[in-house]
This record gives sequence, structure tokens and C-alpha cells, in this order.
Amino acid sequence: QVQLVESGGGLVQAGGSLRLSCAASGSIFNVNGMGWYRQAPGKQRELVATITRGGTTAYVDSVKGRFAISRDNAKNTVNLQMSSLKPEDTAVYYCNAEVTSKYFGGTYSTSDYWGQGTQVTVSS
Repeated sequence: QVQLVESGGGLVQAGGSLRLSCAASGSIFNVNGMGWYRQAPGKQRELVATITRGGTTAYVDSVKGRFAISRDNAKNTVNLQMSSLKPEDTAVYYCNAEVTSKYFGGTYSTSDYWGQGTQVTVSS
């Protein structure tokens, strides 16, 4: 099993900054793509940013230039640095990772995992 544990959410005023972190642990052979999603009340979960193992990043248009995703492959962690926050960034933020696990007998399995979510609230 693999666990993703997030940290760093909270309450911040508009224009402020927050840094989210997510650490993967458990039966990990390799962590492939990682990303951050968010879900605001009454809305569908949306992709915020992704990063490949090689460091290629992608962002939803609404956060480009304000958010930066990064990862540490040695520690199996992913971070989201959020700046110039707006009230519309208020949401529960979820960490996501595609993880390959290796089992006894030499078999491999790749699955998608989610963190428990961390609340980000931006006040106007």
C-alpha cells in the first residue's frame, strides 16, 4: 500500500502565499507523475498542476505565473508553491501520484493514489 500525506494548507489573505507539501510512503518502487488537484464547494475537482518524474510541468491557465510545482524524487515528495493567492483559489487541495510497486516474485503494479486533502482558504 501507498500513502500520500499532505501538509501546508491554511487561511491566508488575498495576495499572500502558501506552500503545500505531499510525501509518498509505503510500498514504492517508483513514483511516476505527480500532481495537485483542487475542489471548491459545489464544483468538480480540477487539475491544478502536474510534474513528471523528469521535471516537466503543466498548469491550469488560472494559476500560471502564480503557482509553481516541484518534486524531490529521492524523497518521493511534491510541493506546490502558491503566490498571489486569490479568493477563487479557495478549495480543498489534493495530492495525486502514480506509483509503481514491486511485489515478491518480481511482479510490478502501477496505481493512482490520492492524499486526504488539505484546505486552502483565501480571504478577500
